[in-house]
Order: sequence, then C-alpha cells, then structure tokens
Amino acid sequence: MNKEKIISAIESVLFVSGEPIKLSRLVKVLALELLEIEKGLEALQEKYASPQSGLSLIRKGDEVQLASRAENAQFVEQLMKSELQDSLSQVALEVVSIIAYRGPISKPEIEAIRGVNCNYTLRNLLLRGLIERSDNPRDSRGYVYEISFDFLKKLGIEDVKKLPNYATLSVDE
Repeated sequence: MNKEKIISAIESVLFVSGEPIKLSRLVKVLALELLEIEKGLEALQEKYASPQSGLSLIRKGDEVQLASRAENAQFVEQLMKSELQDSLSQVALEVVSIIAYRGPISKPEIEAIRGVNCNYTLRNLLLRGLIERSDNPRDSRGYVYEISFDFLKKLGIEDVKKLPNYATLSVDE
C-alpha cells in the first residue's frame, strides 16, 4: 500500500470508529507494520495542524482517536445540547432496547442486530446517562454496553427483568 493509501485508510478507520483505537488494532485491521501506522499517524497529525481543518488527532498511550478541534468546541457543544434536549429518536430507542434486553452487549453485536453503524447513537445514550460502557471481558480491544441505573430510574423499575417480555426477549442464561 502506498503512503497516501495508508493515510487514507487510517483516517477512514478512525473516523468510522468514533472511539479510541489501539495501535495494535490498527496494525491488525489494516494489515500493516506498526512503523507504517506511525508514519501515517504523523502525516495525519500534520494534516490536522492546519487551521483550516476542523479535526485533530488525539493520542493517549497506545490509543488514537479523531476529535473535533478545541477551537470549535462551542459549536460541537451546541449540537450536543440540542441532541440531548430532543426526545429519543427511533434509532436511539432501538439501540437502548437492544442493550436493555441483550446487555451487556458489544457494539459489533448491536450493529449486527441493527445492520448499521451506531457510534453516534451510543455516544448520545452515554451522554444522556441511559447506558454505561465497560471493558469487554471477551475482547480487550472493545467495550460492552449495558443499561444504567438512570435508565431504570427513568422507567420506574428496580430491575431490568421487570421490562415487558424480558424472559422471552433476553438472552439470560
């Protein structure tokens, strides 16, 4: 793969993920050497250094993530506030229902059920405090999602098992 293609591939994967990604996962997903990934990330860092770019590349330890530039925080915050003030969309209701009945569940499992990417919806539900994220015990590279205490409080139930048809729809053992 040439340099431009590597940069493009890294950028696409980071964009679609919406979450921090370990370098080891980038190596595996893109079938590249760590040095190639590092050079691609350096090129992206330079690209995003331009004041015309609305994105930045954040690195923390062995993880990287695309984020909006700090200078644009007020606009992103405004969007997020308006999203949080709106009632839950049909998509959000579907995702929170999947998590309630099938949780703890990973993002790929949710997406397999829905058939589409759900990064934005998961972030929205996390910000609203309706779901919680924790490390996936089956895959150290990902997370699992489950409903929060706030979700139960808002519904006025003390246990997820009190949801309608829980015994039929859940995957509890």
